[in-house]
Amino acid sequence: MATHFEPIARQTVAASVRDAIAQQIRLGVMQPGTPLPSEREMCSQFDVARTSVREAVQGLLILGLVSKRGNRFFVAEQMPEIRLDDADSRTTRVRELFAVRKLLELPIARLAASAADDEAREVIRDLSTQFHPDMELAEFRRLDREFHGAIAVACGNSLLAELSLKVLDSLFGSEEFTALLPATPPNGAVSDTVAASSIAHRRIGVAIANADPDLAELEISRHLRDVEDRMAARRRPPQPGADGARPL
Repeated sequence: MATHFEPIARQTVAASVRDAIAQQIRLGVMQPGTPLPSEREMCSQFDVARTSVREAVQGLLILGLVSKRGNRFFVAEQMPEIRLDDADSRTTRVRELFAVRKLLELPIARLAASAADDEAREVIRDLSTQFHPDMELAEFRRLDREFHGAIAVACGNSLLAELSLKVLDSLFGSEEFTALLPATPPNGAVSDTVAASSIAHRRIGVAIANADPDLAELEISRHLRDVEDRMAARRRPPQPGADGARPL
């Protein structure tokens, strides 16, 4: 019997496509070793764009539900013991986004510190001084996006800046980011993250404003690593201890 999928109507398209395929795999409709329908077929059946299908298949690869042989994707021969809504999948997605951020933003910080004009340096310095430990999460997110965007623009490489801005949009607009950094009060871990990041942004701003590429790269590397670890730690199970708490 040919596999058939219903069109996806809601906004979280890639996740919905991934879940629909995974459900048929879990139910045994798609047997181990069965090839997935072609990208074109899935686009037609789901009524979605190619990018959504590709992202969904990548998610299935990460979860171990499908494997790739040559240019084709197949249902994995052995199903992993993992749920689609498991926190590990969200953590993996965030790790991937931060890996790309490191590849882009470290050289961007160096370029901005080396090549930015006086006006761009002043903008970055001004934005960095607006960060403070007690700021609301919504304001922090807005300023965070604006600050990193300003650094990208200041690097003087329009293509590199465009790539970086797209990655930032993917991070701040992702379900994984929202799930790992919720705005629901009270939330001490989130407050700690905002406070630490505010200090880091100030340091990054000073390094770029002072035309110190080595320090700019070092500070942004520390910042990205710290935020990534804090966000991922929120989804790990508590370790044995007096109260199960983990330091941030």
